[in-house]
Amino acid sequence: MDFEFSPEDEAYRQDVRQWLSGHHPGKPPAPHGSPAWLQWAKNWQRQAYDAGYLGLGWPEAYGGVEGTLTQQVVLTQEMVRARVPGFVGQMGMRMLAPTLMRYGTEEQKQTYLKPILKAEQIWCQGYSEPNAGSDLASLQTRAEEDGDDFIVNGQKIWTSGAHYADLCFLLVRTDPDAPKHRGISYLIVDMKSPGVTVRPLRQMTGAATFNETFFDHVRVPKTNLIGELNRGWYHATTTLSYERTLLANSARTELFFEDMLDLARQGQGQRAASHPSMRQKIAQLKIETEIAKLLFYRNLTTELRGDIPGPEASIMKLYSTELNHRICGTALELMGPYAALWQDSKYVVDEGAWHYEHMFTLGLVIGGGTSQIQKNIIAERALGLPK
Repeated sequence: MDFEFSPEDEAYRQDVRQWLSGHHPGKPPAPHGSPAWLQWAKNWQRQAYDAGYLGLGWPEAYGGVEGTLTQQVVLTQEMVRARVPGFVGQMGMRMLAPTLMRYGTEEQKQTYLKPILKAEQIWCQGYSEPNAGSDLASLQTRAEEDGDDFIVNGQKIWTSGAHYADLCFLLVRTDPDAPKHRGISYLIVDMKSPGVTVRPLRQMTGAATFNETFFDHVRVPKTNLIGELNRGWYHATTTLSYERTLLANSARTELFFEDMLDLARQGQGQRAASHPSMRQKIAQLKIETEIAKLLFYRNLTTELRGDIPGPEASIMKLYSTELNHRICGTALELMGPYAALWQDSKYVVDEGAWHYEHMFTLGLVIGGGTSQIQKNIIAERALGLPK
């Protein structure tokens, strides 16, 4: 089996690498989510769009450019390697857009897809609720028909980026009498609509990138329905598959490992890594990092065939997010007592990045469906085990 990229893809890699070397956006302004940060993030995405690096393989009518899925992978790999930030519109590009292209109306595609690429519209995801996280199909946010509109009432939680998003792709219950996986619909909601309230949630990292979002008699036009009424769950599973693929970026895992290995080669880390048990742990993590890359390539093959990622996405999400957390934990072990220091200490290692990532990666183990949910999906859909 050949895991090498084609000569054309490698030539594209060199083009991307050269462009990134001359267009690194630098350090983002603080704090995350502020107006200054948002404008900076939009400018960075628009710069990449104008250079022809976004919308690869999308139809030209929707703002896309000629390109392949493997070139998208190359772009992601090189961005991680160059340590440039991801795009503020990636939730729209990587999660909503594939769903919209498959199930949306032509008017919706024309209205939303190009602004997604140009960072003119930033999207958030309205899925999880206080009592419907892992069991998402139990969601209770209601949408009742009223003439040409839906009236939405309910609450969502863990809404990433809701405090600066323009639009939300929202799951709502439109038939309360139907079985829970039916009677759910998929709506587009303007976050500036009257009745929408966003409250930031402070995380243990100190940041506030997640939110709880309230909908109080929010009026949504019926033209904002994606796909069929009461079939939203089946459309949402497409979005979830792409979310799990997004969370399981093997390039990010490889960078985590290389940075952890650099830590093991210097100072306190070198002393810790001289112990046989730590060397065994590092060797095991290297093996697991290579496995993560192969799982990613397996999922890539599924998409190259034109199929929607299925259980492969769950396998990759389960494996990669837990591995990232273990790598960060090993980095803290290598620091010894310095692992107890926080970012405001002059003695902190790597500006406290490992402390932050160790906490943040734990959140990604939960986000996009917990590890326990992924195991259930793998057991039922991949292995055919009984419920």
